[in-house]
Amino acid sequence: MSPCRLRAAPGPLSRRWVSRVGAPAALAVAFLVDLAAGAQPLEADRTVVRFDAPETGGPAHPQFVFERELAFGARLEALADANRADRSRPYLERHVQAALERLIGEELLAHLPMDPEPTAAEIESRMTFSRTVLEQRVGGGDELAGAAQAEGIDPAEVGKVLLREARASLYLDRMVAPMLEPSEAELREFHRSTGSPFFGQRFEDVLVPLRSRYVAERLETAIASFYQNARTRVHLVVLR
Repeated sequence: MSPCRLRAAPGPLSRRWVSRVGAPAALAVAFLVDLAAGAQPLEADRTVVRFDAPETGGPAHPQFVFERELAFGARLEALADANRADRSRPYLERHVQAALERLIGEELLAHLPMDPEPTAAEIESRMTFSRTVLEQRVGGGDELAGAAQAEGIDPAEVGKVLLREARASLYLDRMVAPMLEPSEAELREFHRSTGSPFFGQRFEDVLVPLRSRYVAERLETAIASFYQNARTRVHLVVLR
């Protein structure tokens, strides 16, 4: 596994060095999980991660991850985790790590230029689809709203998450491989697989949620793959 440049910023965590980009969650999770125990919206926010990469303009254009948005992302990962056994906490360390990796991967993709650039209408349409996919991932609109309320995330901030996801998905679809408009043959094959949540149900009755689930899984795999390939280029600092 290739090492990356990663260090903890000055503070209580400054002596904790790690060897891979996935490990920042191990540094951040201690105080994020403690905060989650209270499940109270935060009145003020703070930066927990700073990162830069060539895709975002390099060191001259650092990107910042805030405490509330990372905690919100971790809650969403926990809600989407079918193998989650421990429900005494709103999320676990692996959910923080998954949320951080997904956020960085999407942010890198969202910064990349597209040819042609999507129109405002295309972005809006993709944001609507992103919301549908996200609600399906976490178990419904109420669950999404509950996660946002727990971390003090307002609708405008949820919109920013959806915008980032929309641009990332459009880049993957246009510049990497088509994945947003699967064929009927692809959907039928997914429907027949035992891993499909709609296995055994009539194809025509589940076509809409089946399409959303199929696209969501392809995007998740593509974002994770992009992140793994890009992480050696990411300079990431965990802040306390």
